Amino acid sequence: MNQFISFPENFVWGAATSSHQIEGAWNEDGKGESIWDRFNHTPGKIWDGSTGDIACDHYHRWREDLDRMQKLGLKAYRFSISWPRVLPKGRGKVNQAGLDFYNRLVDGLLEREITPFVTLYHWDLPQALQDKGGWPERATAHAFVEYADVVSRALGDRVKHWITHNEPWVAAFMGHLLGVHAPGLQDFTLAMRASHHILLSHGWAVEVLRRNSANAQVGITLSLQDVTPASPSHADYQAARHLDAYLNRLFLDPLYGRGYPADMVAYFQQEHGGSMNFVQAGDLEAIAAHTDFLGVNNYTRQIARDARAAENLPPTITTENSEFTEMGWEVCPEGLYRLLNRLHFDYQPRCIYITENGAAFPDQLSEDGRVHDEARLRFIRDYLRAAHRAIQCGVPLAGYFVWSLMDNFEWAYGYTKRFGIIYVDFENQQRIFKDSALWFREVIANNGF
Repeated sequence: MNQFISFPENFVWGAATSSHQIEGAWNEDGKGESIWDRFNHTPGKIWDGSTGDIACDHYHRWREDLDRMQKLGLKAYRFSISWPRVLPKGRGKVNQAGLDFYNRLVDGLLEREITPFVTLYHWDLPQALQDKGGWPERATAHAFVEYADVVSRALGDRVKHWITHNEPWVAAFMGHLLGVHAPGLQDFTLAMRASHHILLSHGWAVEVLRRNSANAQVGITLSLQDVTPASPSHADYQAARHLDAYLNRLFLDPLYGRGYPADMVAYFQQEHGGSMNFVQAGDLEAIAAHTDFLGVNNYTRQIARDARAAENLPPTITTENSEFTEMGWEVCPEGLYRLLNRLHFDYQPRCIYITENGAAFPDQLSEDGRVHDEARLRFIRDYLRAAHRAIQCGVPLAGYFVWSLMDNFEWAYGYTKRFGIIYVDFENQQRIFKDSALWFREVIANNGF
């Protein structure tokens, strides 16, 4: 017999989106250009040649989207503010029309008894700031604090859950080293500088958000993965430790007062001839500002294998017989369970939210007008089971936000990957609840399954 899994009282059930992926209206009502506007208007950058110009047209359809959230029974909605919609040049003159949009959105959520979780930065940096060097420049951290001040003054009386940044690793390394995200650069030193200034801007903004939003909870969201050596060999263990430093500890350690991991700093200096001279006195103390929660985005795990090592043992951990999503990511709920425990026991955040978890699958409308996304439903169910096990181990997990509320512009993949629990027909903007959405609605209503 299947056991009913019940989550703690007041567990927050939500869904997440980001501004550039859903809003559209990329140049309306005074909005400035973002680095993603520039990137996806550059030929060859997006898989299907598309742009986020219209996306889900949420800027014009937000009321009906909020009604759908209410029908799902969502307790919370995590969305991001478009920085260039509020400050078209990144600093200075405020675009009141842009700010008014978010005021209406917040009021609409509260009218429907849905708690807003606001992310200030989900990668759409104003192009005007990029033209001055972007995140590798310290001035951008100062600009972010100004932006955080403007937004929290406007919304802080109603918004009580603030996330400074979404996935600094992606913004820094996919944007400045791998070059597959905006601004499309490929330089390790620039990626390290960007990482530092994003973290620094977070630390500086925490105090501002608390000042402008009484009794608010303030945190940051990281993309984090469980990293497992493929075999018990020393070589694979070292490979796993290096990958963990690169993906996880480079951000977790400074946020929790440990400074930058020595092995990552040594790698940067020895292998890339880099210098940490961009770290100034007082920076590490600022980055380690006290936060109320840690947001965790998790989709898969990483298996570390040093294939060059002659003494390597045969792999004992593989992805053989694993299921994979449309992104090519292994489905591994056990990785989330291990990650949550590791975070709790190693870093002891006061509170954890899963701020993104979900999967892309090749969804299609059936003849009955439905989207039968059994694979996604199973994915969410199994990851929630893993999360529940972590709670039983003492992990202070307070909420779960599915990624994503609806199909959207999936960054460099354009419209080729569907993560939503709501199906979007991008030709006519029709929205349809997938089977996973209907199941998730029951989970929320019952606080378990």
